[in-house]
Amino acid sequence: MSNKVNVAIVGCGNISGIYLENLTDIVKHVTFDNVNVYAVADLIPANAQAKAEQFQVPRIMTFEEMLEDENIQIIVNLTTPPLHYDISKRALLAGKHVHSEKPLSISYAQGKELVQIAEEKGLFLGCAPDTFLGGGIQTCRKIIDEGLIGEVIGANAFMMCHGHESWHPNPAFYYQVGGGPMFDMGPYYLTALVSLIGSVDSVAGMTSTSFPTRRVTSQPNYGQIVEVEVPTHVNGLLRFANGAVGNIITSFDVWGSTLPWIEIHGTRGSIQVPDPNGFGGQVMLKQYFDNEFKPYPTTFGYTVNSRGLGVWDMADCILTGRKDLRASGKLALHVLEIMEMIHVSSDKKAQVDLETSVERPTPMPM
Repeated sequence: MSNKVNVAIVGCGNISGIYLENLTDIVKHVTFDNVNVYAVADLIPANAQAKAEQFQVPRIMTFEEMLEDENIQIIVNLTTPPLHYDISKRALLAGKHVHSEKPLSISYAQGKELVQIAEEKGLFLGCAPDTFLGGGIQTCRKIIDEGLIGEVIGANAFMMCHGHESWHPNPAFYYQVGGGPMFDMGPYYLTALVSLIGSVDSVAGMTSTSFPTRRVTSQPNYGQIVEVEVPTHVNGLLRFANGAVGNIITSFDVWGSTLPWIEIHGTRGSIQVPDPNGFGGQVMLKQYFDNEFKPYPTTFGYTVNSRGLGVWDMADCILTGRKDLRASGKLALHVLEIMEMIHVSSDKKAQVDLETSVERPTPMPM
């Protein structure tokens, strides 16, 4: 039996670089020694050609060819959000394990179908973000599990910026259905919260759109005017299954903020969680007897940009027979339902109970 799992990457856009960097082990930031990048594909052949040359990937294929190739075990879906459902569904139906970029889909109903297909076929379905598997948030998990802040009673999460049109080469999709600050950045924050605290039982939300259009100031689409189709300031209240109450604000409408990324509060202390869009960062702890927050040592690995860690974990499950995929489709589906229901709650002006629940992922080894 081979000690490597063949992986094919679909979508050679902006995010694919760091995946290929890590999964091919060209730069050696991290070592994912259980995967082999077998092929790449992109709707724009030149993109696939460029990435294959840069990262020494031996094959450029069409997505259809990947589905038919029995050597490929995992499809890594790095397409834009509106394509996630179709690409992942076709891959699952072809008998491939799938790891998708976030969100799992642009609708809860579609995400639910993907999870059901994976279960029926006995396949692994995983989804970004995998940043919560990094040393920063895993250290926070250790603090909570060891009772250093007591029982968790509350949490706050904030992602505040003025959008991505100043740096992303093709930012229009961030303002279309499936985009917006909650669907784009919410998965990092909500996945971190669920992995640390547990499932969310119900949500309430309020949303707004402050700017009806956006002007792109990045290249190559400098000057393009983008119509905004989705709410760009989203405020959600979260009732966790353990009784804790949290809130999350994601915004593409603010020019600056001094708010923390995430704080979690317990009966015996509080922790400041590092940026959930990264793998490392300084964890700060204040217990009830402290006068101020103090740095807490990071006790886990993967503190550099380790995107692809979820693919490594899936490959490990395939090779060892483990079932506890950490960045799982079920976790991503729960996060997707939270995000969608925050918007539904805003539209209905009412609190919404959730259908899904999920066990906290297995901690990473120290």
